[in-house]
Amino acid sequence: MDRPLTPPAANADPPIRLVLLGSTGSVGTQTIDVIQAMPDRFQVLGLAAGRNLDLLAQQSAALRPQMIWAHEGPSERLRQIADACGAEIVPMDQMAAHPTLDVLVVGTAGRAGLEPTLTALQRGRAVALANKEVVVMAGHLVRAAADQGGGQLRPVDSEHSAIWQCLWGEEGNEIRRILLTASGGALRDLPTDALAAVTPAQALRHPTWNMGAKITIDSASLVNKGMETIEARWLFDVPYERVEVVQHPESIVHSLVEMGDGSVKAQLGNPDMRLPIQCALTYPKRLQPTVAPLDLAALGALHFSTPDLDRYPGLRLCQEAGRRGGTYPCVMAAADELAVAAFMQDHIPFTAIPEVIEAALTAHRGADNPDLETIDAADAWARSFTQRHITERMLV
Repeated sequence: MDRPLTPPAANADPPIRLVLLGSTGSVGTQTIDVIQAMPDRFQVLGLAAGRNLDLLAQQSAALRPQMIWAHEGPSERLRQIADACGAEIVPMDQMAAHPTLDVLVVGTAGRAGLEPTLTALQRGRAVALANKEVVVMAGHLVRAAADQGGGQLRPVDSEHSAIWQCLWGEEGNEIRRILLTASGGALRDLPTDALAAVTPAQALRHPTWNMGAKITIDSASLVNKGMETIEARWLFDVPYERVEVVQHPESIVHSLVEMGDGSVKAQLGNPDMRLPIQCALTYPKRLQPTVAPLDLAALGALHFSTPDLDRYPGLRLCQEAGRRGGTYPCVMAAADELAVAAFMQDHIPFTAIPEVIEAALTAHRGADNPDLETIDAADAWARSFTQRHITERMLV
């Protein structure tokens, strides 16, 4: 599976060898934009896709990976793609264990990214993590794998990338507060009493970010910000009471950190995921820009406010699940996934998403400090309960 690299020029850095999981999704395609903007800086060892095999075929032809995978497994179509680019069909957890891997990019959604993340961290590799659910479901296991194996977590979410960048050089200094910024999503200017009639098309019209459908709906409900609160707790080892959310419609200040002396550091940039992706891939170096430069004078003003928890009950529920810990965050994430899917299919109204999450959290009997088997059992329970609850609600 190993192929020799072309010897680098004298004094040049060797290419960064990476595996990209979720290559055909929003994060994956933008990661490939960064790679193709600096082709001499990267060698793609592996690509793993969801169900878009036509796009995987195009990516494989352009990037010539050694390994490929897809959601459906080793199908005839996948074998054709592998043969065309000279790759092997390799499962994602085996890709994550590749002996020459430098960076594993986890752009998959949901549970699928967990084992590869743990595998890479346990082997001392860097993980550029864009999968919220991995940390929400099993933050304590991810943190333990990084600590024990010496792997490095490099957040790709714009908010956590901003916090990470603000903390460079601050080792040993107190973090007084983390301020996660929230755009408010596509429905932020809609009257509260109009939310029940919102269509999926309305909720998908995000005013500042270009993201996948699931995270765009979560942005409209602020569930994504609740999940990011849980992520911040594990990624930066801070208690929940030190993580706050501030609404910022321009999406220019990606997050802020208040240090022990009261100084506040912020990371700013245009709302373009390619910037945090590039930062995670090339750390600790900052290479050529791949996004438009920020023009503060043209913006004129930036605005901030406190989110209304009555308008955004999903944010409150996620924060409660995080504080309860154990298997509750896993149940919350699973219930949200099914509720969003039901909304997208016009089976439930937008305002029912937090109702579904709350029903699952109320019915769940949590377990503390769960292992992987317990997390999977909680995830399965949550999916079964939530599906029944949605079906019963549709029949009322």
